[in-house]
Amino acid sequence: MAVEAIAVHPLAPDHIPGYVVGADGTDTLFTVMTVFGIALVIGLGVIYLTLHAIPERMAHKSSHPQLQIVGILALLALFTHNNLFWVAAVLVAGFQFPDMLSPLQSIARSLARLAGRPVEEDIPQPDGSAPAAEPAFRHRDGEA
Repeated sequence: MAVEAIAVHPLAPDHIPGYVVGADGTDTLFTVMTVFGIALVIGLGVIYLTLHAIPERMAHKSSHPQLQIVGILALLALFTHNNLFWVAAVLVAGFQFPDMLSPLQSIARSLARLAGRPVEEDIPQPDGSAPAAEPAFRHRDGEA
């Protein structure tokens, strides 16, 4: 029995879908999807890192005193994938804590004036030299 070759209809190749690999071996769909996949991974990485930088940007714009704490919390959130650190960083960056040190220093200066101590000795010098050490307890008459 002889096998006869069946002739292909001349319009048959025109009905093949575009994603089927051609005779020359170029896979256009694979190439497009590879480029799209790489661009998608890079784009998602940029969005992820931009999202993690939001607390640091907030703290930097407002010259926040706890900028290092915000940075550490954001870095911990980035490496541990723990969202609690990121939320804490946003909360610390978003709210200014009240200044408790200035009123306490003012009270200390006022009490030093009432006690008769010179206040300038407690203030650090701009050249970095430390003031002379005083005894911790001083009598009212000036004896140590």
